Amino acid sequence: MGFLGFLLLGLIAGAIAKLVLPGKQGGGWLITLLLGVVGALLGGWLGGLIFNAPLQDFFSLQTWLLAIGGSILVLLIYGLIVGRKSKA
Repeated sequence: MGFLGFLLLGLIAGAIAKLVLPGKQGGGWLITLLLGVVGALLGGWLGGLIFNAPLQDFFSLQTWLLAIGGSILVLLIYGLIVGRKSKA
C-alpha cells in the first residue's frame, strides 16, 4: 500500500472511529487524520504481532478492521489524556 493510500485509510478509519465512539470528540479533520494514521499503525502492528496478519492490501477487510480498531483505541487514549488536561 502506498503512502497516500495509507493516509486515506487513516483518515477514513479515524472518521469511522469517531462515529462509533459515543460522546463528543474534539479535533477537526487534521486531528482525525493523525489519530487515524496512528491508529492504523497501532492496529497493523498489533494485528501482525497477535494474528500474524498480512496487511499489504488496501481493500482487505482485515486491514480495515484492524485500522478502525486501532483508531478506536488511540481515540480512547486521546480522550483520556485531553479530558484529564481540560479538567485540571
